[in-house]
Amino acid sequence: FQLQESGGDSAQTGGSLRLSCAPNGYYGVFCMGWFRQAPGMEREAVASIDTVGTTTYADSVKGRFTTPQDNAKNTVYLEMNSLGPEDTAMYYCAADLLRSDYDPLYFESFQYWGQGTQVTVSS
Repeated sequence: FQLQESGGDSAQTGGSLRLSCAPNGYYGVFCMGWFRQAPGMEREAVASIDTVGTTTYADSVKGRFTTPQDNAKNTVYLEMNSLGPEDTAMYYCAADLLRSDYDPLYFESFQYWGQGTQVTVSS
């Protein structure tokens, strides 16, 4: 089970990027999460979407980021707007089946992780 991420790039402050994440060759209903980690910083939750489409966002990205899903393509996106230098990080998508202890912004809720994609925002 692998997660295929794409979309990391460089952007200017105020710009937008869209990350994509899809289970590679596996179709199912998963909770999907987005996390990020900047150099020297701890991993930070960004957003998640559960098996019924309920989304949760970290306070730092509310109103700027969304995580829509395309069920036909079995893909989840992280649409990032109004980017700032503070958004610079390696972004990871994560997935798991819905468990009873699911916490939408807690990394231990997700068993499967992508390789990460770099987002760099310059001022």
